[in-house]
Formats: sequence, structure tokens, C-alpha cells
Amino acid sequence: MNNLSNPSRITRDQAPLVDVVLPCLNEVGALPFVLAAMPPGFRPIVVDNGSTDGSGELAEHLGATVVRESRRGFGAAAQAGLEAAEADLVAFCDCDGSMNPGQLIALAAPVLGNLADLVLGARQPQRGSWPVHARIANLILASRLRRMTGVPLSDLGPMRVARRQMLLNLELVDRRSGYPLEMVLKAHHAGWRITERPIAYLPRTGQSKVTGTLRGTLSAAVDMSAQLQLARRLRS
Repeated sequence: MNNLSNPSRITRDQAPLVDVVLPCLNEVGALPFVLAAMPPGFRPIVVDNGSTDGSGELAEHLGATVVRESRRGFGAAAQAGLEAAEADLVAFCDCDGSMNPGQLIALAAPVLGNLADLVLGARQPQRGSWPVHARIANLILASRLRRMTGVPLSDLGPMRVARRQMLLNLELVDRRSGYPLEMVLKAHHAGWRITERPIAYLPRTGQSKVTGTLRGTLSAAVDMSAQLQLARRLRS
């Protein structure tokens, strides 16, 4: 039996079961909630992606491992956290308070139990958490992904869990918003077992850099569309 069945048995002095990569850009308001909600056995790795509000310093004060990544972009921060991770399992989670890290237990369990290789969190939006334009863009991209791969995913959200070495073996190259989709596409090409579990999606703390603005959403959609086009060319 693994300790995820009883995470309260794990102490912070033990080696982490899961390293949790938290890309972070000016999230000083959300960090106390996010880090306090981290389950025992899950080690937070906050990747400071150029914050100007003291997020990195606050994360260190609150006991998180902090990595600095000067190249802007979700993919740049996520990859830096992955390369800094040491645990066998690695999780990714937004650092804006929209996702409770406690939900990672349910996502990590199938990977630890060798029932899946990559588990994504399918966001169940609470009121005010997901702008209509961002939700529509996500639905379109998820539909295109299902048609291309047959993988029955309803969401391309950032919360997910997989094994560290397998992730490194994918050799992900996107350093912007296409990183999460590139991960799924390359994992599917490599024959991974991919599934999803529902997670609550909460109103974030502060202003979103991507989904909170139409420009950010369009930029992310362009990055992800490029990944789909590349995958289509490689298959042809």
C-alpha cells in the first residue's frame, strides 16, 4: 500500500512522494493559500518567472523550494520546475489559488497504482472562475485533440501528474502556452495511458495573465493550435 491512501502519515522530513511544480508570476496574494493546502508528501517547487511583487521571497519564507526562471512563459517555468524536481512523480498546478493542491492526491493515485501514466485535472468551474471566451477556446481545442488522438479528454487544464523520468523523456520544447498540449500529444504518441479526474476550479486570486483577458486567451489558443498542426504534420 502506498502512502497516498493515508497522506497524513507522511511528514515533511520524509522524501516527497510527489514534487509539485508551481509556475509563479506575481502571485503573492495566492501563495499562502496554495502552499498551506499542499498535502503531506507533496513538495512545492515554486518557479518564480520574473515576479516583481516578492512572490519568490514569500514562497521561500513559507518553506517552499524556489527556482528562478528568467525566460517568460508557462512552458519555460514548468520545464524549469520539472528539471529541478527529484521525486519519482511530478505534478503541475497553477499558483493563483484557482486549484486546491489537495486535489492532487486523486490525480496521483492512478499513476502510483500503475493504472495510468498521465492524469489530468478536468476543471469543474465554480461561479466566476472561468470566463466564457476562455471556456469556449478550451472546448474547441479539447474537441480537436479528441478527433486527432481518440484520447477522451474534456479539458486541457494545467493540473496533472506523471512520472518525472517519463516526462523528461518527452523532450518538450514549447516554452509558452502550448506546453500542456505538447505534453499530451507527445505522451499519446509514446503510447502513454492518459486519463482525467474532475477537479474544482475556483475564482483565482488577482488578475489572470492568460484566461482573464481576451488577448491572453487568443495567444494561448495560437500556441496550442501550433502544437496541433505540428502533430498533424508529423503523422502525415
